[in-house]
Amino acid sequence: MASSLTYKILEAHCVEGELKAGSPVAIRIDQTLTQDATGTMAYLQFEALDLARVKTELSVSYVDHNTLQSGFENADDHRFLQSIAAKYGIYFSRPGNGICHQLHLERFGVPGKTLLGSDSHTPTGGGIGMIAIGAGGLDVALAMGGRPFYLTAPRVVNIQLNGRLNPFVSAKDIILEVLRRLSVKGGVGKVMEYTGDGVATLTVPERATITNMGAELGATTSVFPSDEQTRMFLKAQERDADWKALEADSNAEYDEQITIDLNSLEPLIARPHMPDNVVKVKDLAGTPVHQVAMGSCTNSSYRDLMMVAHMLKERPIHPNVTAGLAPGSRQVVMSLIQNGYWESIIASGMRILENVCGPCIGMGFSPPTDAVTLRTFNRNFLGRSGTKSASVFLCSPETATAAALTGEIIDPRELGIKPFTVSLPEKFPIDDSMIIPPSKTPDKVEIIRGPNIKPLPVKEALPDVLKGEVLLKVEDNITTDHIMPAGAKILPLRSNIPAISEHVFEVVDPSFPQRAKAAGGGFIVGGANYGQGSSREHAALAPMFLGIKAVITVSFARIHLANLINFGIIPLTFVHEQDYRKVNQGDQLEIDVRSLETPLILRNKTQGIEVPVTHSLSERDIDVIRAGGSLSFAKKHLKQ
Repeated sequence: MASSLTYKILEAHCVEGELKAGSPVAIRIDQTLTQDATGTMAYLQFEALDLARVKTELSVSYVDHNTLQSGFENADDHRFLQSIAAKYGIYFSRPGNGICHQLHLERFGVPGKTLLGSDSHTPTGGGIGMIAIGAGGLDVALAMGGRPFYLTAPRVVNIQLNGRLNPFVSAKDIILEVLRRLSVKGGVGKVMEYTGDGVATLTVPERATITNMGAELGATTSVFPSDEQTRMFLKAQERDADWKALEADSNAEYDEQITIDLNSLEPLIARPHMPDNVVKVKDLAGTPVHQVAMGSCTNSSYRDLMMVAHMLKERPIHPNVTAGLAPGSRQVVMSLIQNGYWESIIASGMRILENVCGPCIGMGFSPPTDAVTLRTFNRNFLGRSGTKSASVFLCSPETATAAALTGEIIDPRELGIKPFTVSLPEKFPIDDSMIIPPSKTPDKVEIIRGPNIKPLPVKEALPDVLKGEVLLKVEDNITTDHIMPAGAKILPLRSNIPAISEHVFEVVDPSFPQRAKAAGGGFIVGGANYGQGSSREHAALAPMFLGIKAVITVSFARIHLANLINFGIIPLTFVHEQDYRKVNQGDQLEIDVRSLETPLILRNKTQGIEVPVTHSLSERDIDVIRAGGSLSFAKKHLKQ
C-alpha cells in the first residue's frame, strides 16, 4: 500500500499497536531535547526512575529560556542541568549558544529519526525530515529511560505547495495561510505533510519556520521530505553522513488535502490574540507601531536575518519604534559577521538581545502599555508578551522590518526596496565549543541543587468517587499561558511546584490558587481546545498540586491532554457539547470512577441534574491514572 512519509517513519519506529488513524500506538524515540523552562522538572523525573544513563541514541539539554538572572534561581538551575547532563549521558548546550530548535536543526537533527522534546515547538525538526513531537517533560523523561512514547495514530493532511514565493513573501506567510484556513484547533490529531513542486524552492530554515508554527494548529507534528535542499543544508553543517533521501510514495493516500498557490500568496499578519486571526498586511496598512521584536525559534535563522539585514542596509529604525532582535544561534550571528551583513543590523539602531527565546515567552523586552507590537514569533496569546494591554501581531521578518522602518504596518512590497534572494552558504562556521559532552567518569559527577529545587509532589492513587466544587469555568481556546503563565517573574519557579502553583490561572482569576486550597481541590470546566499552546507540564502539575481531580471540557489540545493523564488528573469531555452550559462555577459535583467505562455520569448536586461525560483514555491511560500518574506507573514497570 502506498504510504505517506509520516507513516513510513512511524512504521519504522512502531513498537506497539496498530498504525491506523485513531488507534493508540507506541513509538521508539531516537532523540530527545529539553529546554531549561521544562528541563529541570524533566530531569528530576528522570532521576526518580533510578537509571544510570539515558537510553536514547542522543539526548540534549538546552538552556535558552530562563537566562534573565535577576536572582539566584535561574543560575542555580542551569548548574543543576549541566551536572545532570554530565552524569546521565546528555549533551549540554550552554546559555548563549542559541535556541534549542535552531541548534538542533544545525547540529543534531537527522532525517528519518524520531525526536521528542519538552517544548511544543519541537516539530521544527520536521523541516529536516524528522518526526519531531512536542510533549510534556515527564514523557521526555520516560523516553530517556527507554520507554516508548504513546500517542494516537494521526490522520495525515497533505499540504501541497505549488509555484514559488514572490519577493517579500516568505515561509511565515505560508503557515499563516494554513492557520487562516484551518484555525488553532484544525490540526488536532493530525500531521501536516508538505509536498508539491513548491517544496523544492524552500530551504531547510524556511521549512522549519512552517513546521515550527504548525504547533499553533494543534497538530501532532509537521514534516517535509528530505531532498536536495536537505542534503545541501547538512553538507553546509559538515554533516553529510546524516543525510538520506526520504519522501512519500508518489501515489500516497491522505486523509485530507490542501493546495496553496505560492505565486498568489501575499504578506499576511495575525491580529491579537490568536495565531489564526489572520488577515492580509495591506488590510491593516497605516496602523501605528510602537515596538518590533524579531527572532524566536520561528524566525531567527540565517535566512531570516539576512533578509532583515538587506532591508535595513543604510536605513535607520523609525524614531517612534523600539526594535529588538534575538538571533537563533551563535552560528547565525557568526555567519552574518563573516559576510559583513551584521553591520547593517547594528547600524540601523536595532537592539541586540541574547541568542535565546527571550521576549517570545515574556522574558524581557515587553512592550509599553497599550502598545502595538509586531513580532516574528509564533504566539500572540493575551498577556504572553508581559504586557496584558498590548496588542501583539505576528508576521514575517519582511513585514516586521518594514514596520520598524516606517513606524506603521505596511506591506513590505510597498517600500521600494530591491528584492533579495538569500542563498545559504556552502559552509556554515562550525563551533561546538559551547556544547558540552557528557562526562566520561559519571560516577564522579556531583549533582548540584540550588535551594529553589523542591521535591516532586506525588499524587495518591485514584479514589472510587471524585467529589468537589467547580473551582473555575472557562471558555474555548484556553491556553497553557492562561493556566500556567510564563514570563520573568514566574518561570524561575519552575522547579518549585509549591511556589509556582500560586500563579495558576493568574491571567484569568488571581484568586484561584487560594480558593482551590481552601476547598481541598475540585474540578475545572472548560470549552473547546482546552490547553492549547505550550507543552509546559506545569499547567497540569501545578493544578494537581492544588488538588484538581478532573478537568471537564468540550475538547482538549493534544499535549495538555497527555500531561493531565501523566499527573493523574482525569480528562473528561461532555457527551453533548451543549451540556457545557449545565455546569457552572461553584456547583458541587460527584463522579463514580470505580469503573471508567463510558459514559460516566456527572452528578451536579447543586442543580439536581445528571450529565453524561466521556473520555478518550486507552487501557494504559486508565492504568496510569489509577496509579496516580505516569511516574508511579513507569517505576513499577521498569522494575519488572
